[in-house]
Amino acid sequence: MNLSGIKGVIFDLDGTLVESRLNFTQMRSDIGCPPDEDILTFVAQITCGKAQDKANDRILQHELNDARCAKWLFTGKQMVDTVHEYGLPMAIVTRNCRAASNIKIANNNIPIDFVLTREDAPAKPDPTALLMVAEKWQLQPKDCLYVGDYIYDQLAAENAGMQWLLV
Repeated sequence: MNLSGIKGVIFDLDGTLVESRLNFTQMRSDIGCPPDEDILTFVAQITCGKAQDKANDRILQHELNDARCAKWLFTGKQMVDTVHEYGLPMAIVTRNCRAASNIKIANNNIPIDFVLTREDAPAKPDPTALLMVAEKWQLQPKDCLYVGDYIYDQLAAENAGMQWLLV
């Protein structure tokens, strides 16, 4: 993890800082989402309010069940410790809901309190949440590093004009 020239680090949560056992195949099946479609995009396009609420409730249950079991990833803890040693600001930007994110962070004593979830900004790969963090820190996006484990993380960082590290 090269922090040369970096003034702030933003982390993804699932698969980056903590393990995730979300079964996306089962989640898609539960809400009728095709296998090749993004789950959150699929739900956002449901026109019936009741059906959309039901789909969101099913996703929430999957996320909360996963959150209760999530544990620090060794490399995630190492990265956070390293950034802490450098004295850089840290944030988390996740596609998770706030409730599941809070459980994962609290249960693992993750020392990051600036957290943006899908309730705060459009989900990645949209760069809005990353740009919100840079703005709050009063940093240029190019001076920030986004660390994640999935193509959406890379795309969000590129869309925001940030450096990125795919783990």
